[in-house]
Amino acid sequence: MKIVSWNVNGLRACVRKGFLDYFNQVDADIFCIQETKLQEGQIDLELEGYHQYWNYAVKKGYSGTAVFTKYEPLSVMYGVGDSDCEEEGRIITLEFDQFYLVNVYTPNAQRDLARLGYRLEWEDRMLSYLKELDRKKPIILCGDLNVAHQDIDLKNYKSNRGNSGFTDEERGKFSALLENGFVDAYRHFYPDREGAYTWWSYMNKVRERNIGWRIDYFIVSERFKGRLKDAHIHCDVMGSDHCPVALEIDL
Repeated sequence: MKIVSWNVNGLRACVRKGFLDYFNQVDADIFCIQETKLQEGQIDLELEGYHQYWNYAVKKGYSGTAVFTKYEPLSVMYGVGDSDCEEEGRIITLEFDQFYLVNVYTPNAQRDLARLGYRLEWEDRMLSYLKELDRKKPIILCGDLNVAHQDIDLKNYKSNRGNSGFTDEERGKFSALLENGFVDAYRHFYPDREGAYTWWSYMNKVRERNIGWRIDYFIVSERFKGRLKDAHIHCDVMGSDHCPVALEIDL
């Protein structure tokens, strides 16, 4: 099974920049997207052979997630019971026979860290939610988690220390997630690989010079890691300031 995750930073714009070409070429069994930035009825996406599940933000042109899957899930859940995150359309959970798939667009702490407190509360709620699911069956968590976990996960780690997405608090919450029985799939296969980034600023020549951050992940339950075949970063795929990431698993 192949699962793909991509923060498209506006699906309508991404479609104009070749989204469907990549979608058809990669032929994923499950394709998750974040930051759709649209409302119901604003796009007619014909994806033959896929079931579509959307979680729209109340605010227009903001946030939002979606999952396209060849396999019909046993159940679908939106949000985690928190009205704020549900209004922002940040979470979709699909239950399958052998695992839960959780597609997430984690809130940004913002440049001045104005939303850091909310972000840390979010992390605590998410950890409780994931642990609750994990007691029932293994989890595959994917999406834009808006944090670079280790120094190796961003180019300029020294000058970015303490900035949004690389605060000690955010990194600590990511460490706590892993310590509670979860695995960073990419680092499972490539623990020391440098220059493996998934997001680049739109500033001039930043992406060409690969001055990036790895903030898009696949996280799996520890007991599920034996099913992992490989993890990929498709850094050559354009259309967004993020690139897609992919996970291959044996079922």
